[in-house]
Amino acid sequence: MDPVSERLRRARTQRGWSQLRLVRELRKAAAKRGHQMPTDDSVKRRIASWENGHSVPDGFYGALLGDAYGASPHELGLEHDGREDAALLDASYPDSPDAAINTVDRPWSADLNRYEPLLQSEASEPAWNEASLRWLVAPEPAPRSGRPVGLRVGHGDVATVKTTADMFARLDDQFGGDHARRSVIQYLSTEVVPLLRGGYSDAVGRALYSTVAEATLLAGWMSYDACHHGLAQRYFLQALRLAQDANDRRLAGSILSAMSHQATFLGRYTEAATLARAALMGISAVATPTLRAQFHAMEARALARTGDVRGCEAALAAATRALEGRNSDDEPEWIAYFDEAELAAEAAHCFRDVNSARQAVAHAENAMSGSHVRSDFFATMVLADAHLRADDIEEACRVAADALDLGENLKSARCVSYLAEFRANLLAAGDNAVSQAFAEQVGEHRLWVAAAAGGLAARGVGRRCPRLFRRRPT
Repeated sequence: MDPVSERLRRARTQRGWSQLRLVRELRKAAAKRGHQMPTDDSVKRRIASWENGHSVPDGFYGALLGDAYGASPHELGLEHDGREDAALLDASYPDSPDAAINTVDRPWSADLNRYEPLLQSEASEPAWNEASLRWLVAPEPAPRSGRPVGLRVGHGDVATVKTTADMFARLDDQFGGDHARRSVIQYLSTEVVPLLRGGYSDAVGRALYSTVAEATLLAGWMSYDACHHGLAQRYFLQALRLAQDANDRRLAGSILSAMSHQATFLGRYTEAATLARAALMGISAVATPTLRAQFHAMEARALARTGDVRGCEAALAAATRALEGRNSDDEPEWIAYFDEAELAAEAAHCFRDVNSARQAVAHAENAMSGSHVRSDFFATMVLADAHLRADDIEEACRVAADALDLGENLKSARCVSYLAEFRANLLAAGDNAVSQAFAEQVGEHRLWVAAAAGGLAARGVGRRCPRLFRRRPT
């Protein structure tokens, strides 16, 4: 039987099509299925890889090829037995650097093709435990030099990735994770994967892995903000593995902290506390005051949700002491955002969750940075909820209205979930003139409409994100 590569090449040449013509036909097939495609150059590179036998089309592209050629997967040698789907949905920690590269490339491609099982997948509890343990006990990575052939990668390429990721991070902060998330994935899939598979010195390789880990962490945060939780977890896992191979323990600790944040949001409080503690333990030799403060704050967030008031307060006190000793010159630039305002926001969340409304209000009022739109939205909503828990409905509604104005341009399912929680608590407080006037005032606001439609899971069981911001084929 002819190899798949020969079948695919013959299917194209027998029709007299160039590779560029096939790109156009694939794009037509994708449009009919409601999918979007990467750039023409990216798809053309994939076609060349398939026809040269360097890779095999996954289930998404296999289906599009079948549509374009009017042939069955069997005729093209692309029988799909479900193994590709299983690999995409697997949340195991990668065994090696090469496995990390191959593993992250697949979900990037599937994400771009709006593969619903992946977009709607849930986070895996065992994956958090496995990843933190394997990172903690991993030996120092061996030198990495890339491949002897192919694209040569230098420090200038690494700097380009860093600058581009920083630009996307600013967009995420200002407009929410669902604003430019697909653009980030597009960039990683088309521009960064060739660098990872190129040739580089050990020094360049470690810098590249660290920078790509940071960019993949951003992709995870944006996916989490869009409430694609299983996908976000997989990006966090890939970022952790890349940081491990870069021997960047500080960044790896911050990635565990992000996992802890997500676990708390999903109601997995024990796992969240464990992840925060693993981050503290794993970077103890190289920890900076700001990093220690952040990890203690994540532990406090998890403990607050369990009702462990004493443990929560102890973790917050440790975070405060750590942050007081920071020296900005010694901190990684990517943790510079975590300052007194951020810690106040974390404390406000904690005291709200242990039903200490007065303390929640005091900390929330100190949590507005004025420079981080989404963070300020969260802090404002925590303040509104704290006023509501203190039975000050009028002030709660006034502050919530301020939050809605602040979040006018945010595309963030997490923001909607905060509003949904406030809305549920406001309804539970009973019908009155103040809440009626507030409902009329904000009734047409985009985020409020989404909150009303989305709902929220019962408190203590974890959050369910609104469906409004879940991307689906159109």
